[in-house]
Amino acid sequence: MIVIAHLSDIHIGATPDAVARADRVMRYLDALPQDDLDAVLVTGDIADHGLAEEYERARRVLTSRHVVLTCPGNHDVRAEYRRVLLGEPEPRPGPVNQVRRTSRAIYAMCDSSIPGENAGRLEEETIAWLEGVLEGADLPVFVAFHHPPVTLHSPPLDAIRLHRPQCLEALLAGRAAVPAVLTGHAHTPAATTFAGRPLLVAPGVVSTVRLPWEGGTTLGNCIDYDLPPALAFHVLDDDGRMTTHYRVVP
Repeated sequence: MIVIAHLSDIHIGATPDAVARADRVMRYLDALPQDDLDAVLVTGDIADHGLAEEYERARRVLTSRHVVLTCPGNHDVRAEYRRVLLGEPEPRPGPVNQVRRTSRAIYAMCDSSIPGENAGRLEEETIAWLEGVLEGADLPVFVAFHHPPVTLHSPPLDAIRLHRPQCLEALLAGRAAVPAVLTGHAHTPAATTFAGRPLLVAPGVVSTVRLPWEGGTTLGNCIDYDLPPALAFHVLDDDGRMTTHYRVVP
């Protein structure tokens, strides 16, 4: 059995309590009574303005006894992300794509950001890189990135989701080695399908987005900073079944 903790959108620098909210989630995970987590995934918007000092604070708060993996979101800046979080003194250009292997799974952390834009896209370079990761994989491969590739029925979010997802869909179609696609960006927990497999969206840590039937119809009125942070636990059992539990951290 594989258990993954999945959080997203910590937005360090967005609010005075963004660090404290992220720290609550990480301390909750560190206090779990058993060491069953294969990894902790943070799917984007690590910093709110892409500043070096925001990444320095994020690097400290994301320290854990568990393996912690991140990918960029639309608020992140590739150069500073690489310099501070990945330790690159002279950051390389292009998408920040990372692969990490544990004893039980492979994690393909893809960069879906478009510099200077809120919507997302997986560049040709990223699709080619991901194809290489998937070829010959001998363990389950969890594909993670920031922007959901499907409509979530929230107009302000759907306008800035992943654009041109067809290449990814074609790449993943029929790939039994991929148990699920994991994203963030929406600041609301959601579960749907994409390319014939589960698409699981992490809730937000810094805030929660209200859905249209809750009064959240625009970016100006949909963000709630008062609701507590939350995360997801994804479980892949020995029968290949994916189960997700969403947990609020008071």
